[in-house]
Amino acid sequence: MKKICIYILFIVGTISTVNAQKQWTLKECVDYALENSIAIKQSLLDKQNSELDKNDAIGSFLPTINASASHSWNIGLNPNPVTGQNVTATTQSSSGGLNVGVDIYNGLQNVNRLHRANLALLANQYQLDDIKDNTSLQVVQAFLQILFNKESLKVLQAQYKVTMGELNRTNELVKEGVVPRGDALEIEANAATQEQQIVNAENALRFSKISLAQLLLITDYDNFDIAEGDYMIPATTIMNNTPKQIFEKSLEVRNNVKISQTNIELAEYDLKIAKGARLPSLSGFYGFNTRYFDTELGSTPPFFDQISDNKGHSFGLQLSIPILNGFRTRNSIKRSRVNIERAKYNLDQVKIDLEATVNQAYNDTRGALKAYEAAEKTLVSRREAHKYSTERFNEGMMNSFDFSQSKQRLESAESDVVRTKYDYIFRLKILEFYFGLPLTDLK
Repeated sequence: MKKICIYILFIVGTISTVNAQKQWTLKECVDYALENSIAIKQSLLDKQNSELDKNDAIGSFLPTINASASHSWNIGLNPNPVTGQNVTATTQSSSGGLNVGVDIYNGLQNVNRLHRANLALLANQYQLDDIKDNTSLQVVQAFLQILFNKESLKVLQAQYKVTMGELNRTNELVKEGVVPRGDALEIEANAATQEQQIVNAENALRFSKISLAQLLLITDYDNFDIAEGDYMIPATTIMNNTPKQIFEKSLEVRNNVKISQTNIELAEYDLKIAKGARLPSLSGFYGFNTRYFDTELGSTPPFFDQISDNKGHSFGLQLSIPILNGFRTRNSIKRSRVNIERAKYNLDQVKIDLEATVNQAYNDTRGALKAYEAAEKTLVSRREAHKYSTERFNEGMMNSFDFSQSKQRLESAESDVVRTKYDYIFRLKILEFYFGLPLTDLK
């Protein structure tokens, strides 16, 4: 039994360790977010309601069928509905019927309602896709923020390691009398500053992990982490397109544009439905009924004989011509026309906003690329300058202040490369997003 318990504990511990060590890839994060997002689940419920509305529209083409039945007891003088004579007794009577109605013509309102229901279902699908796109973009941004914070922390830790090495060498030079004690103190102060920067970077990394975990609805913040890798600038040809070409492509792929276009069509069908209420409507009907009467005197025919003898049928057509209904139909038509104009204006505004956003995204991407390229060139120069400064400092030809300034410029250049790199990647992903390219490919 003791061996079994140890084995079970070993298995549980192994599983816990595996779960704790799981590192999420970008694709896993996006897929998990799309599967568990509350906003997406709510949009799916809206889509289900649209499907029910479509079923209602289909059902309006079907005939209405209603059955009825009643049974009553009467005490005293009551007419016998079968013989037509009055009797004084306790009587029972039953009746039943079946009524069928069908719309033959109602101004094509049922047809237009079905078309509208199909469009509403399509609009809900566009809305769902738009929420998925925005959720994916948020996940990508949060994922890249973690990568940026990790890289920044690595840079700071590497800088701190170099600083400590320089401090050790300086202390040796101080002992040998080559440099004054103040130089070592200057490097110690720089190391203390770097320690504070490392603490801030660790906090920023922890917060960015929590932000992504919350976006994924994961509560185990301590064990949540993403997969590390050498994320390089992704190869892309998106910048070969002009902003106008990207905008024209975005008009075809962006779901918010499709939603606005569909809303215009929905408003147009609302107008058709409203106009249909001005036209005459024609419906057909059929009715079947029968009855049964019984008295305690026992002089009535048998049940089934009465049901058969008393059955009746009725059928016909009913024409309804609208003449005046308090201006409700006319006002409904006017409201529908107003809604069409509003939907058209909304589409125009969406296109204007999209064009502005695409141009801004294009300029941001181009600017981020130039900033990244400049940061890389600056880093190369700063490394060479710092290398030269280190040689002069070790030879006692440069004071600690100037050496510290050289090192700070190098650290700033290294940080700028990391910052501009991930800023460019994210700007690039946004631009590709508007062009309809997938978001999950970073390599």
